[in-house]
Order: sequence, then structure tokens, then C-alpha cells
Amino acid sequence: MKIDTMEVNVLKALAHPVRLEIVKKLFDGERCVCELCDDNEYSQANMSQHLKLLKDADIVTTRKDGNKVIYNIKHDEVKDIITLVNKLVRTEINKLLDSEV
Repeated sequence: MKIDTMEVNVLKALAHPVRLEIVKKLFDGERCVCELCDDNEYSQANMSQHLKLLKDADIVTTRKDGNKVIYNIKHDEVKDIITLVNKLVRTEINKLLDSEV
């Protein structure tokens, strides 16, 4: 697989609001599907589908703990990407707000 294709897969996976929310929740450490479902209105089946896409894009990794599958962010750079995008968005919002005053 080409590097460009891999980059697109990572960015596509992060571009969905639910998957972005999942990854942000994993900033604080690993969680199982049931813990991720407790925090929002999504079913476990829906959450599992999103987690599979994140895993296929090499954004998250898994380990088994008994019957539970535990998810964690695979590379700390994912946090950096999201933090940088958040900073960019906040900067643009502040510019818009300042121009309205």
C-alpha cells in the first residue's frame, strides 16, 4: 500500500465525529467498548464498527482482558494531530470573533 493511501485512510478514519470522539476519549488511557458506550448514546454494535475502522487505519490497538477487548491509541502522534487541528480551528474561530467586534 502506498504511503499516500495510508495517510488518506488515517485522515478519513479521524474525519468522522464519532470516531474523533472515541479517539479523544482514549487520550486518557485505554478503555473497553462497554466503557466507551456508557459515555454516549451509541450502541455497542455501532461503537464496535467505528473501533474496527480505527483499528484498520492503525490508529488504535487492542488487547484482550478476559472477555473484554481493550482499546488504546497506537501512536502518541495521533494525539498530536488532533491537538494541532483543534488549535488551528480555535485560532480561526478567534479570528472570526475578533473581526466581528
